[in-house]
Amino acid sequence: MQQTIFINKHKAANAKLVEFCGYEMPINYGSQIHEHEMVRTDAGMFDVSHMVITDVSGSDSRSYLRYLISNDVAKLEKIGIGKALYSAMLNHNAGIIDDLIVYLMPFGYRIVSNAGTRDKVTKWLHEVAQNYNVQLSQRNDLSILAVQGPNAIASFSHIVPEISEQLLNLKPFTAIEHQDVFYARTGYTGEDGLEVIIPNNKAELFWDNLLKAGVKPCGLGSRDTLRLEAGMNLYGHEMDDSINPTQCNMEWVVDLKDETRDFIGKAKYLEFLKNKSQKLVGLVMQGRGVLRGEQKIYQNDKYVGVVTSGTFSPSLKQSIAMARVDSNVSGNLTVEIRGSFEKVLLVSIPFVRFNKKVYQIIGD
Repeated sequence: MQQTIFINKHKAANAKLVEFCGYEMPINYGSQIHEHEMVRTDAGMFDVSHMVITDVSGSDSRSYLRYLISNDVAKLEKIGIGKALYSAMLNHNAGIIDDLIVYLMPFGYRIVSNAGTRDKVTKWLHEVAQNYNVQLSQRNDLSILAVQGPNAIASFSHIVPEISEQLLNLKPFTAIEHQDVFYARTGYTGEDGLEVIIPNNKAELFWDNLLKAGVKPCGLGSRDTLRLEAGMNLYGHEMDDSINPTQCNMEWVVDLKDETRDFIGKAKYLEFLKNKSQKLVGLVMQGRGVLRGEQKIYQNDKYVGVVTSGTFSPSLKQSIAMARVDSNVSGNLTVEIRGSFEKVLLVSIPFVRFNKKVYQIIGD
């Protein structure tokens, strides 16, 4: 099992460590609910160094990425260095190999992708690169900390006061680099914050400085409940290489504006776009029990879908879920939980943003 550079910091903070995507990672540091609430009301930090950073350089970098991913990196040039783009990487059947973020960098581009897809994404990147003049470099010399919460960015005034105002004024999906540390205004919690990419030789000191600034460590358990409340997809749950973007609320990351641009999976995607069979929705529990992934959903005794992710929401104090259902479904639904059929509300997602309930009931 692999470990991140922060393993000794996790142990010193009494983390409960578990295996996750081949890494020994903290699930919590005592109370998952406390960590969740801390991010919603103050600030917390997550070690996400198990994620994969791949730098792309070379004369064909732009054309390579315009073909490789569903969103169009050409848009980044209009805004400039440091701008980020969320995208899907599709296979030829428009299934999602991974979701990822691409940054425009001085040397080319930087891709941050998921830990669980490391092998197949690396293979796909290199396979497609054979037809382009590009160089791919997996940056194992870098670590990532996600610092999230309403006070997250302000905490950096104690760590890097010389750029604290710049960080506060960073627009979402924009990044700056300072003394080899890369600060991106992105996140996976539904709160404000930064994802910080740090050279390994500076990472532990950076962790210590965040602790001194009052930012507490949080585990993967609270990261999951936060992202679910925020209606954010998780690979292997809401999406995988058998699911296309029309089935998981990701049509917005497929850019079709430039009709001359071809990208992997485009032809199949256009077919799915004409005949949408399923949609991703939110569910809120009305009966007893907790919603969990793979539970079956029914309408008038007819099977209409499946829960993709479910949990008890610490912010809403009720069970919520994301679910994939038939595209024509609306109105009253039930979920099968241990042989009984419990009522659920069909709602919009996200459920929570900036510590406020935002979901709306989708009527009959």
